[in-house]
Amino acid sequence: MKETIQNLPDSPGVYQYFDKTGKLLYVGKAKSLKNRVKSYWRFTPLFRPNPDQSSRILMMLSEAQKVEYIIVESEEDALILENSLIKQLKPKFNILLRDDKTYPYIYIDESVDYPRFEITRKVVKGKEITYYGPFPTGGRALLDAIYEVYPLVQKKSCLKEGKVCLFYQIKKCLGPCEGKITPEEYAKIIGEVKSSITKRKKLLNVLGDKMTNLAINERFEEAAKMRDMIQSISTLTLTSNIDIADRVDLDIFAIKNGDERGVIVKLFMREGKVISSSHSYFRHTHIYDENEAYKQALLEFYGVDVPHVSKQILTAHPFEDAEQVEHTLSKRFGQRIEIITPQRGPKKKLIELALQNCDELLRKPKEKNIIEQKVADLLDLSTIPYRIETFDNSHMMGAATVGGMVVWDEGIWDKSSYRRYELHAKDEYGQMKELLSRRIEKFAEEPAPDLWILDGGQANLNLAKKLLHEAGVNLDVIAIAKEKLDAKAHRAKGSSKDLLYTDGGVIELKPTDERLHWIQRQRDEAHRYAITYHQNKKRKEDIQVSFLNQKGIGKATLKKLIDYFGTFDSIQNASLEELTRVTNEKIAKIILNQKEEQ
Repeated sequence: MKETIQNLPDSPGVYQYFDKTGKLLYVGKAKSLKNRVKSYWRFTPLFRPNPDQSSRILMMLSEAQKVEYIIVESEEDALILENSLIKQLKPKFNILLRDDKTYPYIYIDESVDYPRFEITRKVVKGKEITYYGPFPTGGRALLDAIYEVYPLVQKKSCLKEGKVCLFYQIKKCLGPCEGKITPEEYAKIIGEVKSSITKRKKLLNVLGDKMTNLAINERFEEAAKMRDMIQSISTLTLTSNIDIADRVDLDIFAIKNGDERGVIVKLFMREGKVISSSHSYFRHTHIYDENEAYKQALLEFYGVDVPHVSKQILTAHPFEDAEQVEHTLSKRFGQRIEIITPQRGPKKKLIELALQNCDELLRKPKEKNIIEQKVADLLDLSTIPYRIETFDNSHMMGAATVGGMVVWDEGIWDKSSYRRYELHAKDEYGQMKELLSRRIEKFAEEPAPDLWILDGGQANLNLAKKLLHEAGVNLDVIAIAKEKLDAKAHRAKGSSKDLLYTDGGVIELKPTDERLHWIQRQRDEAHRYAITYHQNKKRKEDIQVSFLNQKGIGKATLKKLIDYFGTFDSIQNASLEELTRVTNEKIAKIILNQKEEQ
């Protein structure tokens, strides 16, 4: 390692420290790899860590046995690569913030005569697009409220019909499709809506009156929906009397690391008023670094597809890489972006408001994730498992082999992140290897979670650890399986217990243990998801087999085809030449004719 450090190039890049087992400890970026990495060390009289470094870095260096580096063209490239590798590989001594959500915005395209307000999470093409937001929560409720209160074009398809519909009859639309309102008159209503998106008092008052009338008329279900809409919109904004006279747009970030957990608070000011806010927790860590926290939070939030970025970003604390992040974001969005920490005036009050909310959120008892903390303690995990991916595969005598991955995130099932995999390996070990390998390939786009749970025993645990080590990813893994009785698992008979396979050995818990119930719940959801996919696929394949049997293709020929092509879909997509090579021209034509009939 000493020799590598002494021969580093004077170039921008990213460096990585590893321990003696090859586990990734730390990822950093540098304008000059030579100067930056050398600054960690003293070379005389002995090669040793530089005592001027922080306690976090000294702890990391005490474990470091190897350093590797990647040269890039610029410091900006190094910054982006560093952030990407931290997300993807989860190094032990880098902090990892878990706030990678893309918030929705409300937008309107005024290039048409009768525009509508829509929701988006990405940039929408158009010259006359206006964005409002972001809305971390309540954005959909706010949009629904707009269409409840204002007589706008209610559906995209309305104008295409060319005649008024039910919405006109119930006075939720003014009939632009028949020219019953001019574009100029419609534009006045649009102006009112724009105002109500940021100044929501009038909107909430109208909704309150509607809710009361519905309740008086005993339409309680509709009144309850209106009540929920009001509550969602009301929670959008922190209570704040701070207004800035020049109607400026500002994004405000405050990050604090508490005794038990850390928190990020974001405030979004538009036209001089705070219109929305959000917060997220991250695990407490003794390796907390303020510079890394702000750098990661800003780079993650302002992704390439963010619809709107304020020209001025306020941070509660100054941080070392602010100038470089500022330059990177300015280049990314093609406009000058400032990152400042105000010391006085109304902007300073916004920072104080954000920090007050940090303190309040850190004081709040943990309502969620208590069981996750208990599981982390039980399994000696490196992090509290807020986000978990659980894997299972399913087949019947080697047919319709599939895998499923389910995702638990902050106390709920994240069904949009569930994934199904069609597997081709013949044995269960090979199938699990294929399943996990395909997930690892996606870590760059969809970062690793806090924990993997596998359906299976020690062999699957060892497999996962091997694959993760080869990929250089730090990720906790456990497996859960029935104990073997007479070399059988007796899954359905209840005569055997679930065992947990961990780095520290096998753990057996009482059947009543809530921690075991939580892990079983993850496993059972993965099994349900995989088996449903398997059953659907098996049903489809059975229909195909039956059809081919009727056409005179026997079991031996079908086996030959499956062995060669792997799946029925591959057989159906094969050419006449490929099919003839495996069987003969007659059978090939039968299969191709079946494809045409379907």
